[in-house]
Amino acid sequence: MSLESDIKSMVESLDLKIYDIATVTEHEETIYRVNIISPSADGVSMDQVVKVTKMISPLLDVTAPVRGDYRLEVSSPGIERKLKSLMHFECAIGEKLRVQTTEEKKLRGTLKSVEGNKITLDTDEGEISFAYGDVIKAATYFEW
Repeated sequence: MSLESDIKSMVESLDLKIYDIATVTEHEETIYRVNIISPSADGVSMDQVVKVTKMISPLLDVTAPVRGDYRLEVSSPGIERKLKSLMHFECAIGEKLRVQTTEEKKLRGTLKSVEGNKITLDTDEGEISFAYGDVIKAATYFEW
């Protein structure tokens, strides 16, 4: 098994899901970032973040995710987040999205559905559907 699949199994044992795992560099520091989500409407609690951190930290001590020094960061992806996979879209149903498609369309609306590869937004102009493969970039947003 790979490190990511081991982490996924551990996270799922707590009734949570992996949203994304990434290695990033910020301010000359390497961060191994594990974003988790909850199927609960309440979202991810700080207690759950602590549990996941304590659970996967010993694994990373044995199987380092990167060379050299790094910091482990476990969190939820936040209210405004990039959508990089079909699963990300499925998790965002009912939320407001900004989407740029290959046809240079910039769309804004509420994500109505994800059926197979077809994504449907409810926009001011009505429902607009497009294929996941036509997405250049997408993100959720919150109107303050």
